[in-house]
Amino acid sequence: MEIAGAHHHHSKDLSVWKTLAMAFQTLGVVYGDLGTSPLYVFTDVFSKVPIKSEVDILGALSLVIYTISLIPLAKYVFVVLKANDNGEGGTFALYSLICRYAKVNMLPNRQPADENISSFKLKLPTPELERALKIKETLEKRSSLKTLLLLLVLTGTSMVIGDGILTPAMSVMSAVSGLQGEISWFGTNAVVVVSIIILVGLFSIQQFGTGKVGFLFAPVLGLWFFSLGSIGIYNLVKHDSSVIKALNPAYIYFFFKKNSSAAWSALGGCVLCITGAEAMFADLGHFSVESIQIAFTCVVFPCLLLAYMGQASNLMKYPDSASRIFYDSIPESLFWPVFVIATLAAMIASQAMISATFSCVKQAMSLGCFPRLKIVHTSRKLMGQIYIPVINYFLMIMCIVVVSIFRRTTDIANAYGIAEVGVMIVSTTLVTLVMLLIWKTNLFLALCFPLVFGSVELVYLSAVLSKIKEGGWLPLVFATFFLCVMYTWNYGSVLKYQSEVREKISMDFMLELGSTLGTVRVPGIGLLYNELVQGIPSIFGQFLLSLPAIHSTIVFVCIKYVPVPVVPQEERFLFRRVCPKDYHIFQCVARYGYKDVRKVDHHVFEQLLVESLEKFLRREAQDLAMESNLNEHFDDSVSERSRDSGAAGGDGTEELRVPLMHDHRLEAPGTSIPEDTSSALPASVMSFDEDPGLEYELSALREAMDSGFTYLLAHGDVRAKKNSLFFKKLVINYLYAFLRNNCRAGAANMSVPHMNIMQVAMTYMV
Repeated sequence: MEIAGAHHHHSKDLSVWKTLAMAFQTLGVVYGDLGTSPLYVFTDVFSKVPIKSEVDILGALSLVIYTISLIPLAKYVFVVLKANDNGEGGTFALYSLICRYAKVNMLPNRQPADENISSFKLKLPTPELERALKIKETLEKRSSLKTLLLLLVLTGTSMVIGDGILTPAMSVMSAVSGLQGEISWFGTNAVVVVSIIILVGLFSIQQFGTGKVGFLFAPVLGLWFFSLGSIGIYNLVKHDSSVIKALNPAYIYFFFKKNSSAAWSALGGCVLCITGAEAMFADLGHFSVESIQIAFTCVVFPCLLLAYMGQASNLMKYPDSASRIFYDSIPESLFWPVFVIATLAAMIASQAMISATFSCVKQAMSLGCFPRLKIVHTSRKLMGQIYIPVINYFLMIMCIVVVSIFRRTTDIANAYGIAEVGVMIVSTTLVTLVMLLIWKTNLFLALCFPLVFGSVELVYLSAVLSKIKEGGWLPLVFATFFLCVMYTWNYGSVLKYQSEVREKISMDFMLELGSTLGTVRVPGIGLLYNELVQGIPSIFGQFLLSLPAIHSTIVFVCIKYVPVPVVPQEERFLFRRVCPKDYHIFQCVARYGYKDVRKVDHHVFEQLLVESLEKFLRREAQDLAMESNLNEHFDDSVSERSRDSGAAGGDGTEELRVPLMHDHRLEAPGTSIPEDTSSALPASVMSFDEDPGLEYELSALREAMDSGFTYLLAHGDVRAKKNSLFFKKLVINYLYAFLRNNCRAGAANMSVPHMNIMQVAMTYMV
């Protein structure tokens, strides 16, 4: 029985002014990475294609213009943003959306009651569109497709984490390198040292959270975009406005015809102009679709075009300045103010990717794809602001290593491109599946999406993969490492859950033990944490064998994540009675969304659980009373009609018609039964609180609560069977075991008091 109030879903319906204010805020969070691209795009492009004629400049500019127009504008702004999960974006949001419409989640713990959550919002495919139903059936039947889909999502997530390493290194080094031409003694070593100092400072302040300085982000980035646009207009007016000819895509053809293989290599630099485009979708949960669309089309897009056109105009006159074109295109009197703004913009861009990495890891943990880690919530108001110490220091060390080894932005750029394009290809694939399965888009239009955008992204991928030896190997190593960690954890967790389902205790055995459970029942509430959504976990048998007595009330608590962003507080708990009433054993499934924060004081949790359990008991009594009285009405109706039929001399075979109650949902205690139904029921239904059985159970529950809570935790180890394959033994006995032994312990992860813990170990052979 669900303990729930009325279902409410809060949509992001905002006024025009609030939408505009939110659009301004997106500049600081969403567009930092995309906005700092002019620092290094042309520098990297022309390091591979030396400028020999205006075709080189116009061709590169045309490539940049149409890349920005096609990927961020056409793909993300007009299509991908609409594939959100109740206002949430990102790779895992797409995966959870697909999981709701097709049972492709590897962990088989889905319940029919989950679909009653108000944020589930299913729009099931109609029978008229058999294509969507066939795709759904195919995905659900073939485990290989489920695994492939999971691997695709994990690969995209791994690439995002790789971005969290490369973005700070690339952005900060690009900003600092501007000092090389301005200060004579400032060489490569100085750039590396200053960049490392800034990076250490950037990662050191993460523990304080971004909330206190967040209000500065949007104005700084707003000033940055204004500077980009103004400097672009200045260069167009001062140098050569004819670069506007690059709007003709024919120059892309001329560029490739003239430079052939070198032009192909230059694509690896050109792709850097769309770094951070994925953030428009990944950070959607903090804003609205309209605000992100307005900010990009009205501010970001025109300012970026002006910036690149201005740099191209400067190169037309000074082709030798390609190595530091951004700073050379700035009026000399404005160098230092723009340098300060550029450095701040680079740090903000880095901050956005670091925060996105934290959120990504948290989502992966929620869906059972990442080992448990300590999560610190840095804001009381904005629960999305989190800090993960282990990930933070890992990112910092990796950033320092990247800067120290590569030492030049052009080498880091080779690595940067692969991570960006990899995430985009994953998004294209998942959105195509959403189009076919959920949107029920016309087949021709649905296939046009991957054909157009996927083809462009594959072309860019082929270009950046050619630079594997020059640094492109780095994101592949990062992605492979995180992919192995996440898949190993998911694989071991699924096997462990399947073992628990297979070895759960039968109801016949519990009935044989009797209400005493073969031991002594003492006052108190025992909360046994396990992963089963239904049934009696085998670890409970270990507690019965190990303890001299067991609590008078037992609650099997399952912390479960459902594929929705947020589960409303009033729909959090799902209760059921496990054994007959005199056993006092219940099952509680505490449901959370992948964006929900499970940071709650154990006293608050205990109080909330007991209140919900009391509501459950009252509602159960109400249901039983109504059912009993309906049966009485049915029996009375049958006997009356039988007498009437006999008196009339009939054969007694006429259809029996039972007075029907209006179909309605039983509300939580405290709400009255509608007037049109109460007239059909005797007064006894309305006074179910006087039921002696209910009063006894409630008093027993209060007595148990007064005696205190004990947390019964299971340390379930998993080992591969002796006859298992070598690879399975390697993954389960060593890799998964290493992750389990070094991840956050269950007691700490669940925030339970150490004084009230009992723990039993059990080994599952898989």
